[in-house]
Amino acid sequence: MAVRITYFVHGTTTDNEKGISSGWSDPELSDLGRKQAKDLREQTLGRKFEAVFCSDLKRAAETAWLAFEGLAPIIPDQRLRECNYGIYNGQPETIVEQLQPDFISQKFPEGESYEDVKKRMNDFLHMLKKSYDGKSIAIVSHKAPQLALEVLLKGKTWEQAFAEDWRKTKSWQPGWDYVL
Repeated sequence: MAVRITYFVHGTTTDNEKGISSGWSDPELSDLGRKQAKDLREQTLGRKFEAVFCSDLKRAAETAWLAFEGLAPIIPDQRLRECNYGIYNGQPETIVEQLQPDFISQKFPEGESYEDVKKRMNDFLHMLKKSYDGKSIAIVSHKAPQLALEVLLKGKTWEQAFAEDWRKTKSWQPGWDYVL
């Protein structure tokens, strides 16, 4: 049996609109982000999920509630948080984006590495396999956990995951499918 995962990214935040990489800082969804989450509800009508897991950070949790409330249990999980950029949380994306490949194994100062995110996601996937085998679930989260899924479930290197990230080409879609 397999767990079918559909991965959704949170809506646009006030930080996104200012060109800020939030990390573990906790900005609100912007008006556009709330609209995107409500639109996601319409775009996913007819899809059934056993559960919807989301990061416990406001932007992902609010997206999950606006998109999926009443359709499936919504379960916040800290393991689905964005990478902790440490001293770079809330800093301009022009700085943080260029630094990210340097912190695959090495931790951001006062933060974590992408390998740390991968460990969190691997732990989360083990829980899914144990509790949701044969089911379909949704995840609403951030960039780093999605890239970790690319590494863990699609066999990419971190370098490939960064290089092929849909955010670079602005090719958003209403969900990415993974199989565990």
